[in-house]
Amino acid sequence: MKFYIATDHAGLDLKDYTVEMLKNKGHEVIDLGPYNKDRVDYPDFAIKVSEAVLADNEASGILICGSGIGMSMTANRYAGIRAALCHDAYTATMARAHNDANVLCFGERVVGKGVAASIVDAWIAGSFEGGRHTGRVGKIEAIGGCSAAL
Repeated sequence: MKFYIATDHAGLDLKDYTVEMLKNKGHEVIDLGPYNKDRVDYPDFAIKVSEAVLADNEASGILICGSGIGMSMTANRYAGIRAALCHDAYTATMARAHNDANVLCFGERVVGKGVAASIVDAWIAGSFEGGRHTGRVGKIEAIGGCSAAL
């Protein structure tokens, strides 16, 4: 799989861990920053990942911040982005199976490395079930959202 990943200063350690974990499993990872712990604004990085995923429909996004909340809120402003804030493997599995989520969000201050690894593994193993969920995802998409940078 191909992943675009970004964080803010509060998620840098978990982003670096996740990048290495994904690469070690043979996945393609495009790290959109930041690359140090200098203070940054999470929307700037959620925008980068959202726009990359919209331009590359075969890829998924991963966004990490302190809680994951701000990243997921920002990403979900974009039409075509279905960002899921996940706290465990179950929520990651359901986000893929029922919501066809294309951006995974979690927080470094909420989950540790082991839980983050299980979330990412569940995300990779999951797929959209379609069926009754297709119409529901269609209703989400009909709402719309941003089509350009905020």
